[in-house]
Amino acid sequence: MSDLVENLDNAVASGELLESSRENIVNHLAGAISPVAEAAVTELVDAGEWAELNDRFYKTLAFGTGGLRGRTIGKVVTKAEEGAGGPNERPEFPCVGSATMNFYNVGRAIRGMVAYVKKHFEAEGIDRKPVFAFAHDTRHFSRDYAEFCGRICNDLGCDAYLFVGARATPQVSFLIRELKLDAGVVLTASHNPSHDNGFKAYFNQGSQLVEPHATGVINEVDAITSEAYDALPEDQQGKLIIVGGEADQRYMDKLKTTLLKPELLEGGESTKVVFTSIHGTGGHIAVPLLREMGFEVLTVPEQEVQDGRFPTVASPNPENAPALQMGVDLAEKEGAEIVIGTDPDCDRMGVVVRDDNGKMQILNGNQTGTLMEWYRIKTMFDIGILNDSNRSRGVIVKTFVTSPLQNKIAEKFGINVVDTLTGFKFICDKLQKYEDGIPTDKYEGDYRDLSEDESRRLRLEYSRFFVFGGEESYGYMGGDYVRDKDGNMATVMFAEIAAYAKSVGKTVAGLLDDIYREYGFHQEVNKSVVMEGAEGAAQIAGLAKSYSENHPTEFAGVKVANVRDFATNTYEDAEGDEVPKQGMIIVDMEDGNSFAVRPSGTEPKIKYYLFGNDEPTQDLASSQARVAESLDALWLAIEADMNQRLG
Repeated sequence: MSDLVENLDNAVASGELLESSRENIVNHLAGAISPVAEAAVTELVDAGEWAELNDRFYKTLAFGTGGLRGRTIGKVVTKAEEGAGGPNERPEFPCVGSATMNFYNVGRAIRGMVAYVKKHFEAEGIDRKPVFAFAHDTRHFSRDYAEFCGRICNDLGCDAYLFVGARATPQVSFLIRELKLDAGVVLTASHNPSHDNGFKAYFNQGSQLVEPHATGVINEVDAITSEAYDALPEDQQGKLIIVGGEADQRYMDKLKTTLLKPELLEGGESTKVVFTSIHGTGGHIAVPLLREMGFEVLTVPEQEVQDGRFPTVASPNPENAPALQMGVDLAEKEGAEIVIGTDPDCDRMGVVVRDDNGKMQILNGNQTGTLMEWYRIKTMFDIGILNDSNRSRGVIVKTFVTSPLQNKIAEKFGINVVDTLTGFKFICDKLQKYEDGIPTDKYEGDYRDLSEDESRRLRLEYSRFFVFGGEESYGYMGGDYVRDKDGNMATVMFAEIAAYAKSVGKTVAGLLDDIYREYGFHQEVNKSVVMEGAEGAAQIAGLAKSYSENHPTEFAGVKVANVRDFATNTYEDAEGDEVPKQGMIIVDMEDGNSFAVRPSGTEPKIKYYLFGNDEPTQDLASSQARVAESLDALWLAIEADMNQRLG
C-alpha cells in the first residue's frame, strides 16, 4: 500500500492525478472490503491510466434526491475486475471507484436509507420493523445489487419484498402504495448506456424522495465511510419475501382502470402493434395486457432477450429513433400500424405511428403527451367525469420544459395546469398534496384501498382531480395508483387513443394534425451535450454558473424578453407553492420562441430545450417550415454562445 500511495503522490505532483482523486483512492481502499479493490487500482496506476483513475475517483458518488447513478463498468476494465467473467460478457466484479456504482456505494445507499427510516419511525412513534420493496431491471449487476440490498435490510432488522425477476420500475411504486410499505429501491439506470447502473429510491408515498426525506437520507448516506457493518442478532433480523405473479396480476388489473372508454378496445384485434422492450422489462406486462385488450401484438425477437449489453442498439432509449428502428422494420414487413418501445426499466415509452400517407412517423415525447392529455380531457368531458360544475377541480401537472401546447389545451377546456421542475417526483408530490387535501372523515379506511371511482369522486368534490401528468422525456401518468412515470400505463393510454382514432376514421398522426390546426403548430427541439468524467463535470458546472451569472441578452438577432433563473430566484407555481431551487434558466425571446437549459440530473450532459410555435392555420406545412427555420437559427446561436462560454 505504501508503494501505491507513493505512486499516487508522484502523479499528483506531476499534474496527472487530481488531489481529490488521490484522497478518495486512499479513503476508498481503507473502507472497502471488495476482494479486487486494491488490485484494480494498482493495475490502473501501473498502466498509467490516470484519466481513468480521475473519472473513477474525482468525487464520492453523491446520493442525490433521486438516489445514485453512475458507471458500473469502467471505460478501462482491469484484469482484477474481469475475473472469471459474468453473464452476457459482463466482468465478474463491478467498477472499483468512489464515483462509480459498485457494492461499496450501493451498500452505503441502502444502509443510509435504513438508518433514516428507523429515525423516522422513532420520531413518529412507530414500533415495528420497517418494510422495503426492491426491484431491478436487466442491466449488468442489477439482480446482484437488489439481492445485496435485501440482505442488508434483513441484517439491519427490516423486512424486504423482492421481485422474483426483472420488473418495471413503476411496479415498486405500486407495491409500496398497495401494501403500505415504508420505502423501496429499484436498481436501474433507466435509459442510460449499458455501462451504467443506478439506485432509485422511494419513500412511503410510493414516489421518489422529496423533502424533508431527501435531505435526511442524504445525510445518513454521507455519514457512512466504510463498507463494513454489523448485522443484528438473528432473532432481530428481518425476512425476505419473494413476489411475482400475484403482484403482477394486481398491477395489471389496476392498469385496466386507466381506460376511459374500454368499449373502444373491443375491435382492437384489427389493429396490429409491434412492441419492443429493447432488452428490458417492458414486455413482461405490456405485451400480455395489449393482447388481452384485443390487439394483435408482434414483438421484435432479437430485442425480447433480457440482456444488459443492449446489443442491438447504440442506446436503449426510446427517445432515440435508432432504438425503435428494428420495431419499425418489423412493422413495415408485417403491415403493423403502431410501434411501441419502452426503456430497460419501462418507465419511459416511445411510439411510431403511420401517418395519413401510410408512412411511419416517430412521435416525440411532447407530441405523445399532448395526444394523451387532449384525449383524456376531451373524453372525461364526453363521458361526464368532468363538467362545467367541477372543471375547476381538474388539473394537469407537467414540467416547465414540456410543451406549452399542453397548457393551451388545458386552458381552453378550463382545466388547471401546474408546471413543476424536471423530475417525476415533483409531479407525484402534487398528487400527494391532492390526496392529503381530502378530509379523512369523508371516507372509511385507507385512501389507498378506495376504488378508482370513489377516490375520483372525493378528489373532484374536496380537492383536485389529477387528469394527466407528463414530461417531454417520454414519461407519462394517468392514474393516482402509481406515483412515478409508467411505461405500462402509457402503453394502455396510447392503445386507447389508437382505438379512438380508428373509431372516427383517422390516424393517430391525423389527430395530432387536428390539434395543431386548432391550437397552432408547436415544435420542440431537445439537444444534449455530453461531457463525461472529471473534466466534463467541471465544464457542466462552469456552464451552469456562467448562465446564472451572465444571462443571455440576444440570439440570432432576436432580443431576450425575459429570463427566469431557478438557481438564484424564488418562484411560486400556479397553486402558490414555492418551486425548489434548481440549476435551470428559461429564456423567453421577443419573437415568441423560448429555450431552457439545465444540467441533467442523471447523466453527464447539459440539456437544452427549444420551443417554437405559430398561430393556428390550415396550412400546416408552411407553419412547420417557419417554426423549424426559426428554431434552427436559435440553436446555432445557442451553440455558438455555449462554445464561447466554455472558452
